[in-house]
Amino acid sequence: MRRTSPGSVVRTALLRASVPFALAVHRTAARARRHDDRGDVPGWVLVTLMTAGLVTALWVLARDRLTHVFDTAITSVTG
Repeated sequence: MRRTSPGSVVRTALLRASVPFALAVHRTAARARRHDDRGDVPGWVLVTLMTAGLVTALWVLARDRLTHVFDTAITSVTG
């Protein structure tokens, strides 16, 4: 007769209990991925427009300083 250790009994019980939970999590994640495939077009349009607005506002406010920084960087690289 084969003797089993208490640790192996516990591991087996945990494995048997966790497999259905893992499968349920996998199914839920797969279902969520199917819904994410459509994307969020209005959200991405909003992010793009807001980014363009921020870049334009920064350019209007700091045009001279940004031009100076760019010219200094190019001069230091080219020599």
